Amino acid sequence: MSDVALRLDVFKTYKLYVGGKFPRSESGRVYEVTDAKGQWLANAPLGTRKDTRDAVLAARAAVKGWAGTTAYNRGQVLYRVAEMLQGRREQFTAEVATAEGLGVKKAAALVDAAIDRWVWYAGWTDKVAQIAGGANPVAGPFFNLSTPEPTGVVGIVAPQAGHGYSLLGLVSVVAPAIATGNTVVVAAAAGAPLPALSLGEVLATSDVPGGVVNILSGKTADIAPTLASHQDVNALDLAGAIAADGPGAAAQLEASAADTLKRVVRPPVDPSAADWTDAPGTERLLSFLETKTVWHPMGI
Repeated sequence: MSDVALRLDVFKTYKLYVGGKFPRSESGRVYEVTDAKGQWLANAPLGTRKDTRDAVLAARAAVKGWAGTTAYNRGQVLYRVAEMLQGRREQFTAEVATAEGLGVKKAAALVDAAIDRWVWYAGWTDKVAQIAGGANPVAGPFFNLSTPEPTGVVGIVAPQAGHGYSLLGLVSVVAPAIATGNTVVVAAAAGAPLPALSLGEVLATSDVPGGVVNILSGKTADIAPTLASHQDVNALDLAGAIAADGPGAAAQLEASAADTLKRVVRPPVDPSAADWTDAPGTERLLSFLETKTVWHPMGI
Protein backbone atom coordinates (compact mmCIF):
# COMPACT_ATOMS: atom_id res chain seq x y z
CA MET A 1 0.00 0.00 0.00
CA SER A 2 1.37 3.42 -0.93
CA ASP A 3 2.14 6.16 1.58
CA VAL A 4 -0.57 8.30 -0.04
CA ALA A 5 -3.20 5.71 0.83
CA LEU A 6 -2.14 5.81 4.49
CA ARG A 7 -2.33 9.57 4.79
CA LEU A 8 -5.01 11.11 7.03
CA ASP A 9 -6.89 14.24 6.03
CA VAL A 10 -6.08 17.38 8.00
CA PHE A 11 -9.38 18.96 8.97
CA LYS A 12 -9.49 22.73 9.22
CA THR A 13 -10.17 24.32 12.59
CA TYR A 14 -12.32 27.40 12.13
CA LYS A 15 -12.06 30.18 14.71
CA LEU A 16 -13.55 33.58 15.39
CA TYR A 17 -11.79 36.65 14.00
CA VAL A 18 -11.49 39.34 16.67
CA GLY A 19 -8.96 42.14 16.94
CA GLY A 20 -6.85 40.73 14.13
CA LYS A 21 -6.47 37.39 15.96
CA PHE A 22 -8.20 34.01 15.84
CA PRO A 23 -9.56 33.14 19.29
CA ARG A 24 -11.78 30.21 20.09
CA SER A 25 -15.09 31.06 21.69
CA GLU A 26 -14.64 31.88 25.36
CA SER A 27 -17.20 29.16 26.10
CA GLY A 28 -15.08 26.56 24.32
CA ARG A 29 -18.21 25.39 22.50
CA VAL A 30 -18.68 24.70 18.79
CA TYR A 31 -21.58 23.71 16.59
CA GLU A 32 -21.77 21.48 13.54
CA VAL A 33 -21.91 23.12 10.13
CA THR A 34 -23.47 20.92 7.46
CA ASP A 35 -23.84 21.14 3.71
CA ALA A 36 -27.12 21.44 1.82
CA LYS A 37 -27.61 17.67 2.14
CA GLY A 38 -27.02 17.61 5.89
CA GLN A 39 -23.51 16.19 5.66
CA TRP A 40 -20.97 17.44 8.21
CA LEU A 41 -18.52 20.04 6.91
CA ALA A 42 -16.80 21.48 9.98
CA ASN A 43 -17.21 22.65 13.54
CA ALA A 44 -17.63 26.42 13.90
CA PRO A 45 -17.14 28.39 17.13
CA LEU A 46 -20.35 29.12 19.01
CA GLY A 47 -19.95 32.81 19.76
CA THR A 48 -21.33 34.15 23.04
CA ARG A 49 -22.27 37.49 24.58
CA LYS A 50 -18.77 37.68 26.06
CA ASP A 51 -17.22 37.09 22.64
CA THR A 52 -19.43 39.87 21.27
CA ARG A 53 -18.36 42.30 23.99
CA ASP A 54 -14.70 41.45 23.31
CA ALA A 55 -15.26 42.11 19.60
CA VAL A 56 -16.88 45.49 20.33
CA LEU A 57 -13.91 46.39 22.52
CA ALA A 58 -11.53 45.55 19.66
CA ALA A 59 -13.63 47.50 17.17
CA ARG A 60 -13.73 50.57 19.41
CA ALA A 61 -9.95 50.49 19.87
CA ALA A 62 -9.50 50.48 16.09
CA VAL A 63 -11.85 53.39 15.31
CA LYS A 64 -9.41 56.26 15.78
CA GLY A 65 -6.65 54.80 13.62
CA TRP A 66 -8.94 53.59 10.83
CA ALA A 67 -11.07 56.75 10.72
CA GLY A 68 -7.88 58.81 10.69
CA THR A 69 -6.46 56.95 7.70
CA THR A 70 -6.72 58.94 4.49
CA ALA A 71 -9.59 57.97 2.22
CA TYR A 72 -7.13 57.19 -0.58
CA ASN A 73 -5.22 54.80 1.67
CA ARG A 74 -8.42 53.06 2.76
CA GLY A 75 -9.15 52.48 -0.91
CA GLN A 76 -5.75 50.86 -1.36
CA VAL A 77 -6.38 48.61 1.64
CA LEU A 78 -9.77 47.49 0.33
CA TYR A 79 -8.29 46.81 -3.07
CA ARG A 80 -5.68 44.61 -1.41
CA VAL A 81 -8.49 42.56 0.14
CA ALA A 82 -9.90 42.00 -3.34
CA GLU A 83 -6.47 40.86 -4.52
CA MET A 84 -6.27 38.35 -1.66
CA LEU A 85 -9.78 37.07 -2.36
CA GLN A 86 -8.86 36.60 -6.00
CA GLY A 87 -5.89 34.49 -4.96
CA ARG A 88 -8.14 32.21 -2.90
CA ARG A 89 -10.99 32.12 -5.40
CA GLU A 90 -11.07 28.33 -5.66
CA GLN A 91 -11.29 27.88 -1.89
CA PHE A 92 -14.19 30.33 -1.55
CA THR A 93 -15.95 28.81 -4.55
CA ALA A 94 -15.78 25.38 -2.90
CA GLU A 95 -17.01 26.73 0.45
CA VAL A 96 -19.95 28.61 -1.05
CA ALA A 97 -20.88 25.67 -3.29
CA THR A 98 -20.86 23.04 -0.53
CA ALA A 99 -22.47 25.26 2.10
CA GLU A 100 -25.39 26.30 -0.07
CA GLY A 101 -25.82 23.40 -2.45
CA LEU A 102 -24.82 25.31 -5.58
CA GLY A 103 -23.04 24.16 -8.69
CA VAL A 104 -19.41 25.15 -9.03
CA LYS A 105 -20.12 27.51 -11.93
CA LYS A 106 -22.82 29.38 -10.00
CA ALA A 107 -20.70 29.56 -6.84
CA ALA A 108 -17.72 30.87 -8.81
CA ALA A 109 -19.86 33.61 -10.32
CA LEU A 110 -20.98 34.70 -6.85
CA VAL A 111 -17.41 34.71 -5.55
CA ASP A 112 -16.37 36.82 -8.54
CA ALA A 113 -19.21 39.22 -7.73
CA ALA A 114 -17.96 39.47 -4.14
CA ILE A 115 -14.45 40.29 -5.37
CA ASP A 116 -15.81 42.89 -7.78
CA ARG A 117 -17.84 44.44 -4.96
CA TRP A 118 -14.70 44.94 -2.85
CA VAL A 119 -13.11 46.70 -5.81
CA TRP A 120 -16.21 48.84 -6.33
CA TYR A 121 -16.26 50.05 -2.72
CA ALA A 122 -12.49 50.54 -2.79
CA GLY A 123 -13.04 53.03 -5.57
CA TRP A 124 -15.61 54.97 -3.53
CA THR A 125 -13.46 55.68 -0.45
CA ASP A 126 -12.05 58.97 -1.75
CA LYS A 127 -15.17 59.97 -3.68
CA VAL A 128 -17.99 59.58 -1.16
CA ALA A 129 -17.25 63.02 0.32
CA GLN A 130 -18.23 64.54 -3.01
CA ILE A 131 -21.81 63.26 -2.68
CA ALA A 132 -22.11 63.41 1.12
CA GLY A 133 -20.53 66.84 1.67
CA GLY A 134 -20.13 70.18 -0.02
CA ALA A 135 -19.99 73.94 0.27
CA ASN A 136 -23.20 75.52 1.56
CA PRO A 137 -24.44 78.97 0.49
CA VAL A 138 -24.67 81.38 3.44
CA ALA A 139 -25.47 85.08 3.84
CA GLY A 140 -22.24 86.61 5.03
CA PRO A 141 -18.49 86.65 4.47
CA PHE A 142 -17.99 83.02 5.45
CA PHE A 143 -17.23 79.66 3.93
CA ASN A 144 -19.63 77.01 5.20
CA LEU A 145 -18.36 73.49 4.49
CA SER A 146 -20.00 70.16 5.31
CA THR A 147 -17.84 67.04 5.40
CA PRO A 148 -18.78 63.41 6.19
CA GLU A 149 -17.22 61.53 9.10
CA PRO A 150 -17.63 57.88 10.14
CA THR A 151 -20.21 57.04 12.79
CA GLY A 152 -17.89 54.67 14.68
CA VAL A 153 -18.59 51.02 15.53
CA VAL A 154 -21.24 49.30 13.40
CA GLY A 155 -22.87 46.03 14.45
CA ILE A 156 -23.94 43.90 11.49
CA VAL A 157 -26.25 40.91 11.19
CA ALA A 158 -25.07 39.46 7.89
CA PRO A 159 -27.49 38.16 5.25
CA GLN A 160 -28.28 34.53 5.93
CA ALA A 161 -27.47 31.52 3.77
CA GLY A 162 -29.57 31.10 0.66
CA HIS A 163 -29.03 31.80 -3.01
CA GLY A 164 -25.27 31.81 -2.42
CA TYR A 165 -25.22 35.01 -0.36
CA SER A 166 -23.13 33.70 2.54
CA LEU A 167 -20.12 35.52 1.02
CA LEU A 168 -21.56 38.07 -1.42
CA GLY A 169 -24.16 39.28 1.08
CA LEU A 170 -21.50 39.54 3.78
CA VAL A 171 -19.18 41.59 1.57
CA SER A 172 -22.09 43.80 0.52
CA VAL A 173 -22.69 44.94 4.11
CA VAL A 174 -19.13 44.94 5.49
CA ALA A 175 -17.28 46.71 2.67
CA PRO A 176 -19.36 49.94 2.59
CA ALA A 177 -19.17 50.34 6.37
CA ILE A 178 -15.38 50.10 6.52
CA ALA A 179 -14.89 52.03 3.26
CA THR A 180 -16.21 55.13 4.99
CA GLY A 181 -13.96 54.70 8.04
CA ASN A 182 -16.17 52.72 10.42
CA THR A 183 -15.18 49.53 12.21
CA VAL A 184 -17.55 46.55 12.36
CA VAL A 185 -18.60 43.54 14.41
CA VAL A 186 -20.38 40.97 12.24
CA ALA A 187 -22.66 38.09 13.15
CA ALA A 188 -22.03 35.73 10.23
CA ALA A 189 -24.76 33.67 8.58
CA ALA A 190 -25.46 30.99 11.17
CA GLY A 191 -26.21 28.24 8.65
CA ALA A 192 -23.20 28.89 6.44
CA PRO A 193 -20.49 30.67 8.46
CA LEU A 194 -17.44 29.12 6.82
CA PRO A 195 -17.01 31.66 3.98
CA ALA A 196 -17.22 34.45 6.57
CA LEU A 197 -14.65 32.82 8.86
CA SER A 198 -12.35 32.26 5.89
CA LEU A 199 -12.77 35.93 4.99
CA GLY A 200 -11.24 36.67 8.38
CA GLU A 201 -8.11 34.82 7.24
CA VAL A 202 -7.97 37.01 4.14
CA LEU A 203 -8.36 40.18 6.21
CA ALA A 204 -5.65 39.08 8.63
CA THR A 205 -3.12 38.66 5.82
CA SER A 206 -4.10 41.85 4.00
CA ASP A 207 -3.48 45.42 5.14
CA VAL A 208 -6.68 45.82 7.17
CA PRO A 209 -5.66 46.75 10.73
CA GLY A 210 -6.71 44.38 13.49
CA GLY A 211 -10.07 45.30 15.01
CA VAL A 212 -11.47 47.03 11.92
CA VAL A 213 -13.45 43.91 11.03
CA ASN A 214 -14.46 41.36 13.66
CA ILE A 215 -16.35 38.22 12.63
CA LEU A 216 -18.38 36.03 14.97
CA SER A 217 -20.12 32.75 14.19
CA GLY A 218 -22.90 31.15 16.18
CA LYS A 219 -26.56 31.80 16.91
CA THR A 220 -27.71 35.23 15.82
CA ALA A 221 -30.04 35.28 18.83
CA ASP A 222 -26.97 35.11 21.10
CA ILE A 223 -24.92 37.77 19.33
CA ALA A 224 -27.30 40.38 17.87
CA PRO A 225 -29.03 41.48 21.13
CA THR A 226 -25.65 42.32 22.66
CA LEU A 227 -24.76 44.43 19.63
CA ALA A 228 -28.14 46.18 19.75
CA SER A 229 -27.92 47.09 23.44
CA HIS A 230 -24.18 47.74 23.73
CA GLN A 231 -23.49 51.39 24.54
CA ASP A 232 -20.22 51.36 22.58
CA VAL A 233 -21.90 50.33 19.31
CA ASN A 234 -22.98 53.38 17.31
CA ALA A 235 -25.06 51.81 14.55
CA LEU A 236 -26.72 48.60 13.39
CA ASP A 237 -27.19 46.99 9.99
CA LEU A 238 -29.91 44.36 10.42
CA ALA A 239 -29.65 42.96 6.89
CA GLY A 240 -30.07 39.33 7.95
CA ALA A 241 -32.11 39.75 11.14
CA ILE A 242 -35.54 38.73 9.81
CA ALA A 243 -34.17 35.73 7.92
CA ALA A 244 -32.28 34.62 11.03
CA ASP A 245 -34.86 34.97 13.78
CA GLY A 246 -38.05 36.43 12.32
CA PRO A 247 -39.73 39.86 12.18
CA GLY A 248 -40.35 39.97 15.92
CA ALA A 249 -36.69 39.54 16.76
CA ALA A 250 -35.70 42.22 14.25
CA ALA A 251 -38.20 44.66 15.77
CA GLN A 252 -36.83 43.93 19.25
CA LEU A 253 -33.28 44.61 18.08
CA GLU A 254 -34.38 47.94 16.66
CA ALA A 255 -36.13 48.81 19.92
CA SER A 256 -33.00 47.94 21.91
CA ALA A 257 -30.92 50.09 19.57
CA ALA A 258 -33.22 53.05 20.24
CA ASP A 259 -32.23 53.07 23.91
CA THR A 260 -28.74 54.21 22.92
CA LEU A 261 -29.80 56.28 19.88
CA LYS A 262 -28.13 54.03 17.33
CA ARG A 263 -28.52 54.52 13.62
CA VAL A 264 -30.31 51.46 12.18
CA VAL A 265 -30.51 50.08 8.66
CA ARG A 266 -33.62 47.93 8.63
CA PRO A 267 -33.72 44.47 7.04
CA PRO A 268 -35.70 43.79 3.87
CA VAL A 269 -39.30 42.95 4.72
CA ASP A 270 -39.09 39.85 2.51
CA PRO A 271 -35.53 38.48 2.86
CA SER A 272 -36.15 35.83 0.19
CA ALA A 273 -36.75 38.58 -2.37
CA ALA A 274 -33.49 40.42 -1.60
CA ASP A 275 -31.06 40.10 -4.50
CA TRP A 276 -27.51 40.87 -3.40
CA THR A 277 -26.28 40.54 -6.97
CA ASP A 278 -28.04 43.83 -7.82
CA ALA A 279 -25.90 46.93 -8.23
CA PRO A 280 -25.34 48.16 -4.67
CA GLY A 281 -25.73 51.90 -5.17
CA THR A 282 -24.57 54.31 -2.46
CA GLU A 283 -27.23 53.78 0.21
CA ARG A 284 -25.06 51.76 2.57
CA LEU A 285 -22.05 54.01 1.98
CA LEU A 286 -24.09 56.94 3.26
CA SER A 287 -25.90 55.10 6.06
CA PHE A 288 -23.14 55.29 8.66
CA LEU A 289 -21.78 58.78 8.15
CA GLU A 290 -22.16 61.87 10.31
CA THR A 291 -21.96 65.37 8.84
CA LYS A 292 -19.58 67.93 10.33
CA THR A 293 -20.18 71.54 9.28
CA VAL A 294 -17.45 74.16 9.63
CA TRP A 295 -17.71 77.93 9.32
CA HIS A 296 -14.62 79.83 8.21
CA PRO A 297 -14.28 83.57 7.57
CA MET A 298 -13.33 84.67 4.09
CA GLY A 299 -9.98 86.38 3.73
CA ILE A 300 -9.84 90.04 2.85
